[in-house]
Amino acid sequence: MRSIRPAFRLRAALASEAPVSPLRTRRGPAPCLLCAHHTTPSKSSRRYQSTSTSSFAREEPFKAQTQSQTHYTFFPTSLPSGPPPYGAFTIDLTALKREFLQLQSRAHPDLHTPANKNKAQALSARINEAYKTLQNPLLRAQYLLSLRGIEVAEDETAKVEDPELLMEVLDTRERIEEAESEEDLLEMKTDNDARIAGSEAVLEEAFRTDDMLVAKSEAVKLRYWINIKESLDGWEKGKPVVLQH
Repeated sequence: MRSIRPAFRLRAALASEAPVSPLRTRRGPAPCLLCAHHTTPSKSSRRYQSTSTSSFAREEPFKAQTQSQTHYTFFPTSLPSGPPPYGAFTIDLTALKREFLQLQSRAHPDLHTPANKNKAQALSARINEAYKTLQNPLLRAQYLLSLRGIEVAEDETAKVEDPELLMEVLDTRERIEEAESEEDLLEMKTDNDARIAGSEAVLEEAFRTDDMLVAKSEAVKLRYWINIKESLDGWEKGKPVVLQH
């Protein structure tokens, strides 16, 4: 089956907000370009729909998927395999951003009729949220875990209990606070970037093999490394460092 182009996916997503009769069949009317209303097809158009391989005919499979839609569904070009374990944890961020900008240009409320502005705004917000989540490795890992019913982002019990790791985190915090200039941070930035890359590699393998215990543990570690990165990037001399656990 041919993949559905982003423009038609957007139209299908907008149209899916309107009630759809369970009796509707594949021979039913196709959604309008800018709204969720349908026109009554003529005999010739019905005959065309039954034999055509046009984009409107290909929208039906997408509508069947909207009930189980994930953030990955919005990006069929850059993320064609969907979430792990079928797709990879690592994402081509350049391709993701390119597709995100294309989608937002088509979902902009000003391009839709007044009757559909609210739907377009809602769709635009959903695309924004999907992109914000997927482009960040920590948010992406937490989101993938949440799809499996495992909450890490707001779970106060999801903390690292490894004494050596905690000592490493506390030592790094002290070194950041004691730095006299940004040059003192260069080595720490290099080391922490390596930690983040290491965690992403562990998460890649954990999600590939569907090992949620390892994925959860590593997501908690990654939360520390991301927090250290933010502290390094926002460093100011004499400014206290607060690391979220």
